Amino acid sequence: MALDSGYMVAVQGTLRAGCRAARLELDRRLRTQDCIAPHQEFLGNTHLASADLQVRPVSGKADTKAFIELAYRLNGDDPHWVAPLREEVAATISPKKNGWFSHAEAQLFLAERAGKVVGRISAHIDALALQMPAEQGFGPGTGFWGLFEAEDQAVAAALIAQAESWLRAKGMTKALGPVSLSIWEEPGLLVKGHDHSPTVLMGHHPAHYQGWIEALGYGPAKKLVTYEVDISGEFPPIVQRIVAAGEKNPRIRIREVDKSKFAEEAAIILAILNDAWSDNWGFVPLTQPEVDDVGKKLKPLVFNDLIRIAEYDGEPVAFMVTLPDLNEPLKPLKGSLLPFGWAKLLLWLRRPKARTMRVPLMGVVKRLQSSRMASQLAFMMIEYIRRAAVTRYGGSRGEIGWILEDNQGMVAIADAIESRINREYLIYQKAI
Repeated sequence: MALDSGYMVAVQGTLRAGCRAARLELDRRLRTQDCIAPHQEFLGNTHLASADLQVRPVSGKADTKAFIELAYRLNGDDPHWVAPLREEVAATISPKKNGWFSHAEAQLFLAERAGKVVGRISAHIDALALQMPAEQGFGPGTGFWGLFEAEDQAVAAALIAQAESWLRAKGMTKALGPVSLSIWEEPGLLVKGHDHSPTVLMGHHPAHYQGWIEALGYGPAKKLVTYEVDISGEFPPIVQRIVAAGEKNPRIRIREVDKSKFAEEAAIILAILNDAWSDNWGFVPLTQPEVDDVGKKLKPLVFNDLIRIAEYDGEPVAFMVTLPDLNEPLKPLKGSLLPFGWAKLLLWLRRPKARTMRVPLMGVVKRLQSSRMASQLAFMMIEYIRRAAVTRYGGSRGEIGWILEDNQGMVAIADAIESRINREYLIYQKAI
């Protein structure tokens, strides 16, 4: 129900009469517990929750299961949505299984109408994000919401209002979302690219969510993009010349990772990553507990020839991580390994064949980022991985990202290999 000016005047007059008098009118329309329940704040010309809509914290196993299952009901008819494995979603929201919780706290909420779950959201605070400089996007007073799903606009308004209320109670003054849960996991709302499925570890959201969020006063904080590129043939001649020149330089070595030394290799990549990305918008240091948990999750997708480390004079100075698109075999499983999905997935992991290869992470140490050496190392790693992806894994398409829209260095590399933007995500912000 849209709020018109006459209705707002009536409500304001009722409120001035006191809580007791207000209850008579507000109970009929909003089903409040106090003057105004935290999730039922008035938000300009947005839709109010209907009388039987409630938003409450998740509590217990049944609520957790309902929180997880909602996404499958609301998105199941979208032919491009890839249902994540339920076990993976459960691990993401579990403080015991997600290392992000070592420096963060979260509250999950469910929206119910007439006893039926119709929405969900998380509100969360990252202690490391609070310590970052404000000019890099986060900093003091910054809270987040994410894991957002809503059946209609009224539900969306109630959920986001509840998340804002929780954040304000924790002393936050700005809300960013959706970020689910970490900036390193699934940040942003899909606003372009609804016509094809996401690659592994990327989000996919209904197009109408954009209007619902923007109607609540949220504006873009940052745009993230992914690029797709044809990898079936060689890259343009200029890239090949740069790669050939690098191959003649005895000081450069591009090597495969050694999966048998997984912890050591992960530590090298982590050190480069936290240095390379430290000045980027939205940067929050990736911690060892997160690396440990992500390592357990992604280790089956680690193949030596798809992850490269560049060394200069024997020192690791750059890396590139590429993953065969796990979403291709996952999509037919519809989020469950039973009854025979586990066998199909295990067989695929032993000898993966994937049309698409995703590059989720890439970095060059900060001291080299303004040099020609940085782009040369990047092109060499990209080319070596392209060759392996095509000849050994059946790859024909690459996806690079996400990338900050204004990351000029990465945009230049993407342009040089003749890739194009195929998906756009927005992280929104609002003063609360």
